[in-house]
Amino acid sequence: MAGPLSPRYGTIDKTYASRLASSADEDGPVWMVNLMAYRQRADYTDGRASTLTGRQADDEYTPFDSLAKVGARIVFVGDVEDQLLGGTPRWDRVAVVRYPTRRAFIDMTASPDYARSHAHKDAGMAQTFVIGCAPFAAPALPADAPDVGAVPFPSTAEDGPVVVVHVLKFKSADAYPDMEAYQNFAGSVAVPHGVRVRGWFAAEGTIVGDGRSWDQVRFNGFPSKAAFMAVALDRERLRVQHEHRDSAIADTYTMIVRPVIDELASSLPT
Repeated sequence: MAGPLSPRYGTIDKTYASRLASSADEDGPVWMVNLMAYRQRADYTDGRASTLTGRQADDEYTPFDSLAKVGARIVFVGDVEDQLLGGTPRWDRVAVVRYPTRRAFIDMTASPDYARSHAHKDAGMAQTFVIGCAPFAAPALPADAPDVGAVPFPSTAEDGPVVVVHVLKFKSADAYPDMEAYQNFAGSVAVPHGVRVRGWFAAEGTIVGDGRSWDQVRFNGFPSKAAFMAVALDRERLRVQHEHRDSAIADTYTMIVRPVIDELASSLPT
């Protein structure tokens, strides 16, 4: 990868990097989930003066040209409005990039354009996770699910759509039945409030992170924050969460995200 082998914003998993680099060109797409925490002020290691915030420096970095050259595209970007679970870091933004192959990710990071823009990322980013993922099938929406405009808390000008992002590490493979029991019940509570799965992903590796590994990343859409909070505060759901989900999960982040770009569902295989 271009840039420092030990960047200030995270640790590169060299084993996963080797797997990506050695993948065949026809191995199929990978979705790179990016969790981003910004510096308050951009900090350039070359000493240049800057009035940019960390977020603004990252906006300067966004490698649209480098992505386009390898056939990749940004399919989700959103600002974190609330972080409900997980300690540090406190994440500021979530983005997902779909690459046509795993090798394409390595080719992008090795490009001269990426190398030139990387100084902005390094200056703006306090910490980041970049989690390589592949989609898996989520439960189908029931036939009697209400239209999102006919739920108790539909989208309004003041409270538009949100996507709830769950980053999950299970205690063991034996924990999956508990998680499935929870998600089946939670779904029965969430469907009347307009939940729509944007994408559920199995995490295959974390190319940049803090040494932790993850099992899944889930993106669930709601017509409004109020709709999600009605589900989150449902007493029976909380009981089932304590009984099943909490016993299944070893580590997690849960964030309410306001999407700016939301093409995640359409990027998935049909």
